[in-house]
Amino acid sequence: MKIGDVLKPGGRGVIGTASKAGVVNMAVYAVPYIVNGETVAWGMTDGRTWNNVRENPNASYAYFAPGEGFRGARLTLSLSRTEDSGEILEKIRERTAASSPGNPLAVKHVAYFKVVETRPLV
Repeated sequence: MKIGDVLKPGGRGVIGTASKAGVVNMAVYAVPYIVNGETVAWGMTDGRTWNNVRENPNASYAYFAPGEGFRGARLTLSLSRTEDSGEILEKIRERTAASSPGNPLAVKHVAYFKVVETRPLV
């Protein structure tokens, strides 16, 4: 599966992370910013997901395509780097402002993940 063919605008998903102690967190996240064929990025606030990925680089994302039914994908992820400024952060803030009622300035970080595995949603 190619990342760009699977992650369509308008969908959404749930990202799963865990602290180094194994305490699990799940959060609703929009479609990630696609960096290239094997890397995706999300803007993050100072919350549990951000704290967890800094302690434990492993995460998963269940993506639900727009529309009815169970179309989408499950991604296994590994954190590759983070940024607190830059062009990608600004692009993600602009996208957040256009599609979310939240404050785009609350998005303070970009977390880049290598897509380790892609599987169908069901």
